[in-house]
This record gives sequence, structure tokens and C-alpha cells, in this order.
Amino acid sequence: MIPTVVWGTGNVGRAAIRAVDAHPALALSAVLVANPAKVGRDAGELAGLGRALGVAARDDVAAVLDEGPGAVVYAASGDLRPDEALSDVVRAVRAGAVVVTPSLYPLYDHRGAPPEFRDPVLAAVKEGGGSLFASGVDPGWGNDVLPLLVSGLGSRVEAIRCQEIFDYSTYEQEESVRLLVGMGQPMEYEPPMLLPSVPTMVWGGQLRLMARALGVELDEIRETLDRRPLEATVRTRTMGEFAAGTQGAVRFEVQGIVGGEPVLVIEHVTRIHPDCAPDWPVPPDGSGAHRVIVEGRPRIEVTVEASDEGENRSAGGNATAVGRLVGAIDWLVEAEPGLYDALDVPLRPAVGKLGRRTR
Repeated sequence: MIPTVVWGTGNVGRAAIRAVDAHPALALSAVLVANPAKVGRDAGELAGLGRALGVAARDDVAAVLDEGPGAVVYAASGDLRPDEALSDVVRAVRAGAVVVTPSLYPLYDHRGAPPEFRDPVLAAVKEGGGSLFASGVDPGWGNDVLPLLVSGLGSRVEAIRCQEIFDYSTYEQEESVRLLVGMGQPMEYEPPMLLPSVPTMVWGGQLRLMARALGVELDEIRETLDRRPLEATVRTRTMGEFAAGTQGAVRFEVQGIVGGEPVLVIEHVTRIHPDCAPDWPVPPDGSGAHRVIVEGRPRIEVTVEASDEGENRSAGGNATAVGRLVGAIDWLVEAEPGLYDALDVPLRPAVGKLGRRTR
């Protein structure tokens, strides 16, 4: 059994605890938290498992890493603290652990990552013998292994479009929804996640991964952006009120251009309420989905809907990202120390998990 630490117990961390507990090759050895109110609480309680796991949450990072865990699931957000997240991950890799995380977007395609992100990790790998695999859902498997798998079913492929279509009222991370994406902000507000070049920083690596796997060279990466205001004030269950006239929907594309044409496209359509921008693409049931469309012969369309924590689609997306990462840990432990991406790490069947309900 590989002793595994889950670092962070928010939206991703809860799912990570559950995934580690369910994995036949892993043993939850520690849980790290930043909130003093969580220290001492059982991991099973924090993860909503309804049973104790016998692992109490701790806040002493040095002590946990000194115990020499085989793996660390780094689930603390890096959206608003990328430098701190990178420092934490480097610390764990230097301690010799296999680290998996969705928190460092630039390292999803580490070959194209800025040196300030890539070089500290490589130095830590060399010094401590650990490894790092960064991935998620979108960006993540929805923009790399899934579209690449589906593309192999076509005899002629003209373009590939990856879509995330989501109702963000179910995304229980208010700071990101309001401040990063701009929902509920005046239309003159400039959301940090939507500033020019930022979508390329987050999703451009996925385009490069797909292009590399498909054997094409991108001429450039372009961005498009559209925003719509709410026509009426809406109230959400977890984040309160979003006023009429404020931003209620966002649609953007990050496009991989070949020969002047967008042949690889990652598109996001995000709403705070389904009534906003009804003419834009919608998911099958109005809540949320990831979709891959392969234009060619035949035309192929695959829609993935995941739900967790009471049929919550955002939680379902988080859980699939965690499944991809946690499912890679035992493979990474057997591999050479290094910095890995989604093309390196296989997505494997759920060996040993079929029919498993509890440990």
C-alpha cells in the first residue's frame, strides 16, 4: 500500500480523500488543512463519507512530509495563489513524493511551460527523486485523453471542439465565480480569468498536447470572448444574489490555428442561471456537461455528464479530475522520477474497484 497524503479539503480535496480511500493500492496516511477549525477532525467526516477513517487532519506540513509519504494529492487551489501552490508542490516533490495536482495550469503541458514554473520542479525531482503529474477535467482529460481517443474513431478529421457547458450556480467556490470569472460583477469589470492571454495560459497547453499527439504544428493560438448581463436578478442556493445587469454568462474560445483555420478549439459556455444567453449552446439537461465534437467523416459527438455530492455536476467534474490523478499514482510510483503530462500517463481501467463500495 502506498502511503498517500491529501493536502487540502475543499471541493477537490473532499473528492481526493474519497478516491484515495477507495483505491486498492493506496492508504490514506495524512490530511493537511490550512483552516484551524478543521485540525483534529477525522478525514471521513471532512470528505462527507459518513464514517470515520481514523486519520485526523493536521496543519504541520513539515512533520507530514518528514514522514516520507509515497504520494501527495495536492488539492489546495492555485487559482489565486499560483506562487504559493508551486512552492508547496516543489516542497513535496523534493521530499521524494509522487505529487498529483490540478492546481498548476502551466504544468499541464510542462514542455511548453514557462521556465519559472518548470525549472523549480525539475530541480526538486533531481534533488529529492519525486515526480509530478498535473491535470484536471477542463483543462484536463476533457481536452486531452478524451478528444484524442474519440479522434481515433474517425476516418477523416477536419476539426476537434471541446466544450464545457456549465451552470456555475452549482460551483461552490464563490471567490472564483465572482472574482476570477466575474459573475455578478458590473459589465465594466475585467475578470482576471478572462483577460487577454490568460485563457491561453490556462488552456493553451491542452491545445499543444492535442496537436503533439495528432502530429500537427499550430501556427498560433487565438482567443475569442463574449459576455452577457443578467436580465433579472437571480438567487443561488450557495452564493446568494446576482443582480440584474451584472455579468450572468460568459462564452470564450481558445483556438489552435493551422493554415488560418481553427482546427482545435476549447470552448467554455458558463452561466450563473440558465435563462441568461439562451441562444448559446446548452447541456442536455441544463446543469452541466463536457462535450467533444469531431468534425469529419463520420461526425462524432460525445457528451459526458458526471455528478457527485447529491447530483451536483460541478462536484462530479471535480471527482473525475481526482479520479484521473489518484488513479495515476501507483503507475507514477513505478515509473522513473520526473515531470509527466497526460500523454505520458495512461488512463487505465478501474482495476480492483468494480463492485467495491467500502474498504
